[in-house]
Amino acid sequence: MHANLISVASSLLARETQNTSIGPYDYVPTRWVCITFLTLFAISTVAHIVQATRFRIWWLFPTAVFCGVSELVGWGARLYSSGAPRDLIPFEIQISATITGPTPLIAVNFIILEFIIKTLGARYSRLSPRMYMVLFLTSDVISLSIQGAGGAIAGMAAGNGRDPTTGGNVMLAGIIIQMVAITLFVIFTSEFLYRYACDKPLKAPANDLERHQALAYGLGMDKRMKLALYAMGFSTICLFVRAVYRTIELTDGWSGRIIATELYFNVLDGGMVILAIFTLNIFHPGYLILPLQHRFHQVESLTKA
Repeated sequence: MHANLISVASSLLARETQNTSIGPYDYVPTRWVCITFLTLFAISTVAHIVQATRFRIWWLFPTAVFCGVSELVGWGARLYSSGAPRDLIPFEIQISATITGPTPLIAVNFIILEFIIKTLGARYSRLSPRMYMVLFLTSDVISLSIQGAGGAIAGMAAGNGRDPTTGGNVMLAGIIIQMVAITLFVIFTSEFLYRYACDKPLKAPANDLERHQALAYGLGMDKRMKLALYAMGFSTICLFVRAVYRTIELTDGWSGRIIATELYFNVLDGGMVILAIFTLNIFHPGYLILPLQHRFHQVESLTKA
């Protein structure tokens, strides 16, 4: 009799444990948080589409707009999970979408750096403006591809009840490449700005355009250029913080405390990307960089005439 009671109690306890399982997240995504992020990303993405079309800056579609759409997909999947946390398909979707989405947004800063170096003077730069963009965009594409592959591997493994660690390690490699690229970007940009601020060029003016830039140095930096630099710096910090968080999260493992804490993800992933993408909306290249680019091409045309 006593043994039977113990057996029944054990069965009920096991059933209760099974019923209270909260699925692959180890938490239930908070519904209002998901709705908030979806709304914010929708506003930013629509604004980027309008702004990119208005100013005819088409490279913003595979970068900022792509990021916004990816985040909408990821947070849409998390919103679905808030009502069905045990479903694996939305979990798999949000893994891939939120891990890869912000990567093209970093490329915006790489492209803007090329315009800034051309405008202020390539003689202060260790590499040519085009070379910076090629190197950093190449690393961005490689990072995006690796993260996407890792997300797919981890998602399929989780969906089939297997250990997703292999996919997580692949994603980690992609994130580390991204962190290295951002770090080098900060180093090269900082050196360029230091040399410009102290007027310590790496070479003498090589042509009429660079001689014109040397003469214009005494007039000081344009206000729009300063705003573009501040915005680029803030956006880079946000995306670097997010990359550091993702690195620690994946290093801690799929069963670790970090990946199972929703607040960390909301603030250090979603929050950082929101700050970066809205910074680009507010301090848009169409308002700040495009006028300077047009002026640069006018000066370039005059010096070649």
